[in-house]
Amino acid sequence: MKLILLGAPGAGKGTVAKLLTEVDGSVQISTGDILRGAVRAGTELGKKAEAFMKAGDLVPDELIMGIMEERLQESDCANGFLLDGFPRTIPQSEALKALLARIGIELDMAVNLDVPRDVILDRLTTRRTCSNPECQAIYNVKSNPPKQEGICDKCGSPVIQRDDETEEAISKRLETYNEKTAPLAAYYEKEGLLVNVNATSSDIVVSTIKEKLGL
Repeated sequence: MKLILLGAPGAGKGTVAKLLTEVDGSVQISTGDILRGAVRAGTELGKKAEAFMKAGDLVPDELIMGIMEERLQESDCANGFLLDGFPRTIPQSEALKALLARIGIELDMAVNLDVPRDVILDRLTTRRTCSNPECQAIYNVKSNPPKQEGICDKCGSPVIQRDDETEEAISKRLETYNEKTAPLAAYYEKEGLLVNVNATSSDIVVSTIKEKLGL
C-alpha cells in the first residue's frame, strides 16, 4: 500500500502506521526519521539539512524533497510506504505529486484521521518518551505506563514529558496544524484520494483502511 496519513499531532498517525506495516510489509516513513537518517548517514543532503536543524530552522522544502526522493527509491519501499506527517503544506503536496509522477509511483489514498481536540490534548499531555535518543520508546501514563514509574522498559533510561507536549505547546501545535496542514484534506479530496476516518481506535482505523484497499 502507498498511503499518506493526515491528522493533527496526537491523532494516532504513528500508531496506525506501525500497525499497517504488519499488514503487507509497507515501510513507515516520517520526515523527522528520514532527516535524522540522512544526517546520521552523512549524505550530502543530510549535511545540508543538519545545518538548518542545528540552527533551529525549518529544513527547506527543496531539501526535504531531495531526501524524500532518495528514500522512496530505496529497496524497502518496493512493497509500499506510509507517509506519516508528510506532506505538511499544500506546496509540499504539489512537490510530492510531481516527485511521484517523475519516479513512476501512484498513491492509493490519503487517509485523514479525524480525532476530537479534547482526545488529542488528553493523549499528548499524558504521553511520555524515553530520553535515550537511540530508543525514544513512547508511553502513556494512563493507557500504557512503563512497568517502573519514570523508567523505560526497553533501555532503563529516564522517561520524560517532551517540551512540545505540555498543554500550552500542544495548543500552539494544533493552531499551526489547523492553519497549514488541515487544508491538505481538501487538496486530496479534489485529487480523489481522500478517505476520512472518524475514530479514536487505531484498530478501527486500520480495519477501515484495509477494507478500502480490499485487503
